Amino acid sequence: MFRRAAAIAATVVLSATGVSAEPSSNERPANLRPAVTSVEAGLWDEMDHVEADAARSGERDTDPALNTYVRSVMCRLAPEYCGEVRVYIFDRPIFNATAAPNGYIEVWSGLLLRAQTEDELAFVLGHEITHFSRNHSLSRWNHQKATRNVMLALQIGVAAGAAAATYSAASSGSPYAQQSIDSISQAAQGVSDLIYLAGVARIFSYTREQETEADGLGFQRSKAAGYAPGASIAIWRSVVAETAASDFPSVRKSESRATIFDSHPVTADRIAALSRLAGEATLEPGAIARLKYRAAIRPHLDAWLRDDLRRRDFGQTLYILDRLAADGEDLGLINFYRGECFRLRRGEGDLKLAAGAYAQATAYADAPPAAWRELGEARRKTGDRAAARDALTQYLAKAPDAQDRWLVETTLKTLPPEGSS
Repeated sequence: MFRRAAAIAATVVLSATGVSAEPSSNERPANLRPAVTSVEAGLWDEMDHVEADAARSGERDTDPALNTYVRSVMCRLAPEYCGEVRVYIFDRPIFNATAAPNGYIEVWSGLLLRAQTEDELAFVLGHEITHFSRNHSLSRWNHQKATRNVMLALQIGVAAGAAAATYSAASSGSPYAQQSIDSISQAAQGVSDLIYLAGVARIFSYTREQETEADGLGFQRSKAAGYAPGASIAIWRSVVAETAASDFPSVRKSESRATIFDSHPVTADRIAALSRLAGEATLEPGAIARLKYRAAIRPHLDAWLRDDLRRRDFGQTLYILDRLAADGEDLGLINFYRGECFRLRRGEGDLKLAAGAYAQATAYADAPPAAWRELGEARRKTGDRAAARDALTQYLAKAPDAQDRWLVETTLKTLPPEGSS
């Protein structure tokens, strides 16, 4: 009897949170600050401290041109919040952006590197501004608090019921009393675990609903601001393709698994929902839009690719490089980093692939001097001494103040010209 009653009570946590499962549907007024005594004020105060730390972070990219550019996109999307939203760019090689309830928004360089056009960036920023404009953080906090309260009440009820049942069994005088007590204890623990799992699942379900709403309203914002509707679909398709290109099986499988504890919808579902929103208007930005966006991020391309390489997921980095190379720009830099992927991966045949990529890089004016150094090393390892000597000599000519000059000169001494004694 105890088991049945407790199991029924546990299912109540799925609906008895006291908070609607629908995310907030009201736009916050511009320049609104919460009352000092409100819950939201507490969240704002906490985020103010986080923002202060972020402002001093060594990872923050303070380049004025880049910050002005990204902020201009944000203001085009949400002119009503332009005066109060603060955008911080961080040099972190992950596809990510976040929004805090106080109007503090982070944009990571991994997102800027992966977006091909301003339109794609605008969709993601529209998603984030929706979290702010719809007070998602506050409604999520209230939902979590209510859910935890119900979970606690149910777990206390289960514990009290188990205690009463245990006392009754112990007082019965039955020769099987201990077995009954053990059974009651196990049942109570199982039901308590069920309550916890059901509550956590409900919290994540609510978060997924907010993410879906942010996708939909972010799409509407970007479209209303004049951005191409197809960009929202294109950027998520590229995320799926990059995931599939990963060197790690667990990463490749991540997009095909969905659990009740996911905080975001499966990307395939997001693409399907956005495709329904776009309908016939699936126009994607063309080459001109890609070239314009590339011009905005070009000064940072070298540093961002170097950071991405440090993740050591060479399959994903090679996918990013192929995507960047599609418009035929920055091929010296792109081929250099393609060579770096092969050099660091060190798989069968990678030395030859690295040498070929470095050689391709040196055919372009934007190739970094390191391309000649690495080409020289690759040629030396394959036994082509003349080509190694030529590449290393060119490296020193292009980087006369290189810190490793002494090392390269030492290597050159082991590669005398043909015919010398």
